[in-house]
Amino acid sequence: MSRPPRIPGFEYRGLYQYFVTFCTFERCEVLRDDPVARLVVLTFRRTARARKFALLAYCLMPDHVHLLIEGMSDRADLRRFVKQAKQSSGQAYSAQAQRRLWQEGYYDRVLRDNEDPREVARYIIGNPVRAGLVANLFEYPYIGSDVWSLDELVESVL
Repeated sequence: MSRPPRIPGFEYRGLYQYFVTFCTFERCEVLRDDPVARLVVLTFRRTARARKFALLAYCLMPDHVHLLIEGMSDRADLRRFVKQAKQSSGQAYSAQAQRRLWQEGYYDRVLRDNEDPREVARYIIGNPVRAGLVANLFEYPYIGSDVWSLDELVESVL
């Protein structure tokens, strides 16, 4: 897989918001497994704190992940966050399953100043319903936010 292009000259560092997506290796649906999904969420949360990011929203689909994150410091570095989050969760998974967790690369989109991050978060957490995995968002265990309650986000999704 070739890596998606990044914005030329943009540092991907600082007080920005990013919508990030990355996929499991060979698009295997390993994130259906509750212990694996919980491990990934825990690792993402730890990495976000360590790398000075707020985890505005997340959704683990069976074969990919959507994140909405916000740099909380001038030193918050998206590339380092993604590398550490994938590496840490991938190593823990590999120790148990003897296989890779993530495919190479990721997709990102820098939110513009006029974009409402809550709308992007609502889109992210609405994925399981749109994909037909559940009828009600509250039935899906692998969505959330470390900033907003699900009630705050769900009001315009349902």
